[in-house]
Amino acid sequence: MIRRVYSYFLAATIWGIPGVNIAVKGVRAYMLMRPDDLWWLMLVTVAVAVFFFIIFRRVVRKYSERIASLPEEVAVWQIFPIRGWILLVFMMALGITLKYIPSVPQTFTAAFYSGLGPMLIVAAMRFASAIIRR
Repeated sequence: MIRRVYSYFLAATIWGIPGVNIAVKGVRAYMLMRPDDLWWLMLVTVAVAVFFFIIFRRVVRKYSERIASLPEEVAVWQIFPIRGWILLVFMMALGITLKYIPSVPQTFTAAFYSGLGPMLIVAAMRFASAIIRR
């Protein structure tokens, strides 16, 4: 059991650590690209980032409201609804699968990870800042 206020920090950690790892992988993939490919990859990265911003902003708000409605002492598994835990497991499984598929092009990794990673970091910051807003 943990105090509800620490649930926000745990949620931020659960989203933030993978966000940093993914963002670093995306930047590394960009560094391996030819300069001619970078302009359109950056456009795709922005599109991915906007898409995830729209989705993650809603999810973080919903989960923050859930945490706020929990009792003062909660079990770790209560922080997210079952659907949230399934989403996290699915995202991790997808990431691990993509890592081990050799036919996934570097351009996909660069664009997708460079958009997804920062959005996970922003989501983590929003969880952490929810304590201040409450």
